[in-house]
Amino acid sequence: MVVIYPGSFDPVTYGHIDIINRCAKKFDKVIVSVLNNSSKKNMFTVDERMDLLKKVLENYDNVEIDSFNGLLVDYAKKKNCSLIVRGLRAVSDFEYEMQMALVNKKLAKDIETIYMVAQGEYSYLSSSIVKEVATFGGDISCFVPKVVEKALREKIKGGQG
Repeated sequence: MVVIYPGSFDPVTYGHIDIINRCAKKFDKVIVSVLNNSSKKNMFTVDERMDLLKKVLENYDNVEIDSFNGLLVDYAKKKNCSLIVRGLRAVSDFEYEMQMALVNKKLAKDIETIYMVAQGEYSYLSSSIVKEVATFGGDISCFVPKVVEKALREKIKGGQG
């Protein structure tokens, strides 16, 4: 079975990697797809985010890195995939994710959304928090892999953050 794990991944964190790792063990193929949302101000471009994902996930044989824009259900149909995986950190995530899943179900009855609950050690972790800590010079090594930390530091140093 093939699943899509969509997200901004701006940047990818250990929380994301945990969900991907768990999906890779349960499903034949995991399509990690970066949302290209031009209305959202991201620190990294879509290509940069995809590149970082490829680097941190290089040892996974059944993980594909891709990107999409527009409706997730249209993208899922294009990929012949009927299962979307979303991560949940807290109850507040569930409210938003349930709303999105219901909209997706209304748009495409054959596409299901399943949730993976974040491991406790990642339940507080978000890309936004990582960027904020990094911006103020804090240690982010426990939140992201080295390659992501380096890219984030360079982006901030270059004034693009």
